[in-house]
Amino acid sequence: MMFCRMPGQRLSIRDNAALGRFHGVSASNGQAISEKHSGSIARKESGCWHWFQRACPCCVRRKSSSNDVSGDVDGVAPGDVEKERPTPPTLNGDTELDELTLAVRSVDLLSEKSDRNKTEHHTDQYNSDQLIIRRGQTFQIELDLSRPFNPNTDKLHLEMKTGSLPQVLKKTHIIIPLVDELQDERWEAKMVEQKDNRVRLSVNSPVTAVIGKYKLTITTQNLKTGETSTHDHDKDLYMLFNPWCEEDTVYMEGEKELKEYVLNDTGRIYYGTEKQIGARTWNFGQFDEGILEACLFVLDNSDVPPSGRGDPVSVVRVISAMINSPDDLGVLEGNWSGDYAGGTSPTAWSGSVEILRQYHRERGTPVKYGQCWVFSGVTTTVLRCLGIPTRSVTNFQSAHDTDVSLTTDVYLDENMEPINHLNSDSVWNFHVWNDCWMARPDLPPGLGGWQAVDSTPQETSYGTFRCGPASLAAIRSGQVYLKFDTPFVFAEVNSDKIYWQRNLDGTFKQIHSEKKAVGHCISTKAVGSDERVDITHLYKYPEGSEEERIAVETACRYGSKPNVYSSPIADDVQVEVKMEGEGPRMGGDAQLKIVVKNSSSQPRRTTLHSQVAVMYYTGVLKDTVKKDTLNVELNPQEEKTLDWVLPYTQYQDQLVDQAALMLTLSGRVTETQQVLANQTSFRLRTPDLHIGSIGEAYVGKETSAKITFTNPLPCTLRDVVIRVEGLGLRDLHPIKVGDVGKHANVTVTEHFVPLIAGKRKLVASLDCRQLSQVHGVTDIDVHESQ
Repeated sequence: MMFCRMPGQRLSIRDNAALGRFHGVSASNGQAISEKHSGSIARKESGCWHWFQRACPCCVRRKSSSNDVSGDVDGVAPGDVEKERPTPPTLNGDTELDELTLAVRSVDLLSEKSDRNKTEHHTDQYNSDQLIIRRGQTFQIELDLSRPFNPNTDKLHLEMKTGSLPQVLKKTHIIIPLVDELQDERWEAKMVEQKDNRVRLSVNSPVTAVIGKYKLTITTQNLKTGETSTHDHDKDLYMLFNPWCEEDTVYMEGEKELKEYVLNDTGRIYYGTEKQIGARTWNFGQFDEGILEACLFVLDNSDVPPSGRGDPVSVVRVISAMINSPDDLGVLEGNWSGDYAGGTSPTAWSGSVEILRQYHRERGTPVKYGQCWVFSGVTTTVLRCLGIPTRSVTNFQSAHDTDVSLTTDVYLDENMEPINHLNSDSVWNFHVWNDCWMARPDLPPGLGGWQAVDSTPQETSYGTFRCGPASLAAIRSGQVYLKFDTPFVFAEVNSDKIYWQRNLDGTFKQIHSEKKAVGHCISTKAVGSDERVDITHLYKYPEGSEEERIAVETACRYGSKPNVYSSPIADDVQVEVKMEGEGPRMGGDAQLKIVVKNSSSQPRRTTLHSQVAVMYYTGVLKDTVKKDTLNVELNPQEEKTLDWVLPYTQYQDQLVDQAALMLTLSGRVTETQQVLANQTSFRLRTPDLHIGSIGEAYVGKETSAKITFTNPLPCTLRDVVIRVEGLGLRDLHPIKVGDVGKHANVTVTEHFVPLIAGKRKLVASLDCRQLSQVHGVTDIDVHESQ
């Protein structure tokens, strides 16, 4: 039986619903046969004939050109085999196979910046040509097929796999069926458009989907033959958390808040002291090229399998551990020594991009060096990049509780001198961590919202240096028994400072307590502006209020010293330290005022011992630079103000990174034996780098900015380096300035070529041994190229 193509007809083996018929052909008797029957005969004859040829080539031979044959085949006369056997159809390449089995020729993930997928999923800012989508929301793809899709004879499904060992039961191997109508909370695909060989699919994902990088496979099957075809797409898909989706546990209401806490790629980080709050701009850069890959690399380097990446609580906890390096070779190596040889000084960083790129580029080698604001800045970058609303938060007078007492303990000997080896608790001048936003279905109702997470390695949590997420609502009410690490964060913001004096028999007695010693001016960047906003009220009730005292006493009942509040201490003399204006400046004498007040109706006498020490911002003291004794006599209801001065010559060679000092006052009231104690930290204010743009800025055209600086010190600054960077303006770029004489002015002109239009921030920081925390920022309005 010979098959032939009739004029104007197309070969296709389909049923009556097919597009493009396979018309009847003449059989050996000249009669037409049906399409269906002819197709089955063709497959049967062709298959049997080729099998017979392979099985017995000596028995079945084609006639030679001379038509000579020899011998019989089972009684058949020579030459009769070829006469009676119909010639099998001739295959023209893969034409017949293509007609039988639908195949995917190419896939378009519609991943251009302007495509619906990226605009609707709020991922158009990512500098990537990959498809980046958010869970719980449909996305679309287009398939180019080998022929038109026929729902009566063709079957199609998608598969998505993430991780090294994808498994269906662990939701890392997803099988996505083709359905007539999409439903929520499940993986499904629907054909929404078909034109010739091209179809468009709308794909739905559940809000619990695992985030990460997926491989896509499309499988087609012919329902008549059972034959399948598989297409493995060469581009990855990236699935993120979806704070725009109400069902996602990271959902946040309010476009302004989402724009700030997810989409803003720059921010402000605060430092200093509560009376001298400094601010620096930080480039989070979560949308920069390669950063999403780097963030997922951080997750891959952890011990948590991909199946655990559907829960934001788990992901945040992993990131908290992986941003620091002590026990898991995480992103940043902490260094508080003051010696940063072999790395970058923590104060020199002004963004997260280069840190994450370097960690990814060097395949997981920790980047040197970080301190709390660097850990926080990188954490903000990673969590925002993955789709979790996040902000950097600074707590001034931040306690570090080392014994889970939920108090900050100061131990004194019989002579009222500090016992240094026992004073392991400390109060950091400031400490920076993060808040991230999510529901907490693992906690009692009402404890969702902002959660504290801290990536700076201070204390271990379940054997690993990490902290959080801890509910701010739980912290505020003293519910420290709720996970994760709520007692530690509570102590940071609301522990009382308790003073203990050693007795002659070696025991200790509580002699004084400060109830407002820690947790001041908790700060973060405001939504939609560069202003600072105080969020202390989210972490604790107003100081001294009944609610705040109840929270403190509730929390301490779960600590290692549950009876610390059993003996209330009366006091009628108060001492505090005040600062005029913005406080002392670097390079001059530091002047403070000590105010002592007698609120009783009786006279009071006391001797105040003052001691000032240079301090790392973490609360670790370096060296004492001055000690004094002050005798004070107070009449009833009298208040006295005493001047206190620290000359520049006494601290000039002692300062460390943050130019911070700690003034400690202690004494005893003669008449009542009341103990007076006060610790005040302050910093010496540093100058700013002033940045001014030169001329108009246009995409693709070189422009310039002028950076100026004045050395505030009466000595020469050695080996000064100014580092400049700006997202969409230029990558991190060091400028070697060299030595800068005492009180000298420096001007540097920086040239760069903007890549992105819009308002961009150019950030600069100064790095040298003698002076740190000098930085500046300016807005650059970049216009589209003319």
